Amino acid sequence: MITLERMSDTTPYVAVLGIAQDGGRPQAGCRRPCCVGRSRLTASCLGIVDPATRQRWIIDATPDITVQLALFDRLTDHAESYSVLDGVLLTHAHMGHYAGLVHLGREALATPRIPVFARPSMADFLRSNSPWCELSEHGHVDVGPFDETVELSASVSVTALAVPHRDELSDTVGFVISGPDRSVLWLPDIDGWDKWERSLVDVVSSVDVAYVDGTFFDDGELERDMSKIPHPRVLDTVQRISSEAPHLADRVRFIHLNHTNPVLLESSPQRELVTSAGMSVADEGETFEL
Repeated sequence: MITLERMSDTTPYVAVLGIAQDGGRPQAGCRRPCCVGRSRLTASCLGIVDPATRQRWIIDATPDITVQLALFDRLTDHAESYSVLDGVLLTHAHMGHYAGLVHLGREALATPRIPVFARPSMADFLRSNSPWCELSEHGHVDVGPFDETVELSASVSVTALAVPHRDELSDTVGFVISGPDRSVLWLPDIDGWDKWERSLVDVVSSVDVAYVDGTFFDDGELERDMSKIPHPRVLDTVQRISSEAPHLADRVRFIHLNHTNPVLLESSPQRELVTSAGMSVADEGETFEL
């Protein structure tokens, strides 16, 4: 776990609030050993905190938002002096990344015009479809489309990186979160590294920690056709970094892990392969200062 001593009470930081694929663990209806008797894991989500301004944001509003906001409070010093949430940034319109917005509505938190930062296609989707459009109409969210960079505060900015993914409802982005001294990549979904116009090595080298798509370890993990659920395999990512830039290995941490992914088991040979290459599986609750 990357949990660092606070350099000061005003240093911004990120907090990992979830590491699982959209369905979490246990996944609905799964009766296999990968879920039965296993501890709960929530859908991938990152919290961002600026103690200087007493503000907090999350990347993606997952179906597990109630549990994650409670975890966020435990990871925030003097959480009672913060608002519950100061904004949401969305990566795309797949279930695990925006469905939690419903909890901002009048049936639950009833937030007063909380900013929701989304790419133009995602913003159009939220404004044009129920129940999401009701959140805006009832004054609970303020959906603001952005093209590239959002200045969250004087110390924290977030830059969107367009990535290829199954874009049935919106396009997809990852984010680079930058603070005064360090930066973090949050990239839960991408179809494959060869399909991206950017170099994985170049992107990892440009940040201090890279949280990347680790949905599946390798082919054959599911009984259904995995070509219809494109994601880079953990094995491929490990091999690329190990062969092209082994000095960057300790920056890579896997997120968005499907419940079937054997790297979730600490004693598995697949987890050993990851750790022996110098990379890691992210932990829910870990923090990293910016």
